[in-house]
Amino acid sequence: MLSVVRGSLRGKTENQLDGAFARSTALFKTYKPITPGIRHLRRPLNPHLYEGSPVRLLTVAKRKTGGRNNRGVITVRHRGGGHKQRIRIVDFHRNEPGVHDVIRIEYDPGRSAHIALIRNRDSDAQGTKKWSYILASDGLRAGDTVQSFRMGIPEGFIPGFSLDTATTEAAVEEQEQDASSSSSSSSSTSSLALGLLRTMTLKPGNVLPLKLIPPGTMIHNIALKPHGPAILVRSAGSSGQVVAHEESGKYSQVRLQSGEVRKVLKECCATIGKVSNSLWKNRSLGKAGRSRWLGKRPSVRGVAMNACDHPHGGGRGKSKSNKHPVSIWGWGTKGTRTRKPGPKGPKNSNKMVIRERPRGKEKRSK
Repeated sequence: MLSVVRGSLRGKTENQLDGAFARSTALFKTYKPITPGIRHLRRPLNPHLYEGSPVRLLTVAKRKTGGRNNRGVITVRHRGGGHKQRIRIVDFHRNEPGVHDVIRIEYDPGRSAHIALIRNRDSDAQGTKKWSYILASDGLRAGDTVQSFRMGIPEGFIPGFSLDTATTEAAVEEQEQDASSSSSSSSSTSSLALGLLRTMTLKPGNVLPLKLIPPGTMIHNIALKPHGPAILVRSAGSSGQVVAHEESGKYSQVRLQSGEVRKVLKECCATIGKVSNSLWKNRSLGKAGRSRWLGKRPSVRGVAMNACDHPHGGGRGKSKSNKHPVSIWGWGTKGTRTRKPGPKGPKNSNKMVIRERPRGKEKRSK
């Protein structure tokens, strides 16, 4: 029966075949189960993704090691094989000011989120300053514009107002309070300046210092150094939130995706919005082969090994002999905490954390 169906569709392209057996729902794309491998296959619908190849200038070859070190010893288990890939060079610094046009949204095989190709409007920019990849924010589409304010608010950015590049949100609010005590007209002017500043800067994909982001704003791509790259909240569908700014301090409080609240320097930058491709975690690969295409090798249960290979190995039948579940190296895997912050761990390893991420009953109640 399958050969008859394939024969009737002979001569059609791969995309046409894919569309013939596809079933589109509101959020996911499923397939008619003509083979076991696509019976449970489920993919998020992303019709806005560009179907062509990436910009060659912004990619480098990915060399694989199969989880082995320079002596050929496996140091990372369950890695090996996979489809040939090229690494997309994503700009996590966003140092280039000015308006950038979003040309297209692309798939990146090296990460769960989508990436956006942007072009600088500056006619003098060339190479990687003209074209670059950024992490796509949720809702970002081709034709939109993004801007980086990492170097501060440019002079004359708001028509009719002169904002210094070092102006912070707290300073603007202080000016607003001072103006309210002196005259109502100047107070309304300062309020208008603050409103225009937030309206023109708080857009998905824009980069701002934390000091200019009001509390309650959803952010991602958070840097931990004023001139360093963004390293926090970068996976698909994740987001953080600005909780508060310290009144007489140099830190802002940020809630991360895990629920942990930590202090970050106000001079550090973050991107407005949440990361794209939020349905990625609900996908279903459908068969073991797709995991192999991603470079993931099979995992063997400890109870199926010999006693010399795993703490759960050996014995008769499927039993780990009343032992606590541990990894192949002997550390606990079911709720045992291995991180030792504070006095028992490395010095100052947890000093920036205000509230740790919820665990156990606290996590289940939310």
